[in-house]
Amino acid sequence: MEKLRYGRVMLKLSGEALAGEQGFGIEPQTIQSICRELAEAASMGVQLSMVIGGGNIFRGISVSSKGMDRASADYMGMLATVMNALAVQDALEKLGITTRVMTAIDMKEVAEPYIRRRAIRHLEKGRVVICAAGTGIPYFTTDTAAALRAMELKCEAILKATRVNGVYDKDPEKHSDAVMFNRLTYLDVLQRRLKVMDSAAISLCMDNKLPIGVFNLFVPGNIQRVVRGEEVGTIVQGE
Repeated sequence: MEKLRYGRVMLKLSGEALAGEQGFGIEPQTIQSICRELAEAASMGVQLSMVIGGGNIFRGISVSSKGMDRASADYMGMLATVMNALAVQDALEKLGITTRVMTAIDMKEVAEPYIRRRAIRHLEKGRVVICAAGTGIPYFTTDTAAALRAMELKCEAILKATRVNGVYDKDPEKHSDAVMFNRLTYLDVLQRRLKVMDSAAISLCMDNKLPIGVFNLFVPGNIQRVVRGEEVGTIVQGE
């Protein structure tokens, strides 16, 4: 088996990544492309868990700012993440990768309930575990859910897959002079208000010394490079 820097990881994938160029909904070709990369990583022997956002279908924070009750909007967002999880599960299993979708909200007809020990056992058996429905509690983002689940499942790192090459001092899609950081500390991210993950997720990772790797999902082979320990994107960790 190939030597890996990270034997068990949590991949945080935004819902928007599944929408492709259309910007909303689920684009099957984009999901197939992403899942081929995930399948390559899984075939290396890495134990892969995932949290997927739901912003391509429903964004609770945006809707609540327009008058909807925040808790109701967040629950709707959680349901959107389940739809994305099922789409990724379908694409992965067509590639021969065994998966389990586990939800924080009980919906046993479509997925297993999230039970920590059962999830760990799935990972040990080489199954990809897709954690859906966030934390099951409103007011927490899927970033925070990813950090929480990573801690519970004893992951060695969070891999934050994005559309850009790493963490920049400003939005590189809007500013051509944006500068990318190769390494940052958790305090750097919090003090500079860099858009890596929300502050609750960063604080949770800092308290538990869990590194965060931020990389471009759409560069072929990047996931494999990160788990091998190659210098890809930005790494956020302690001093």
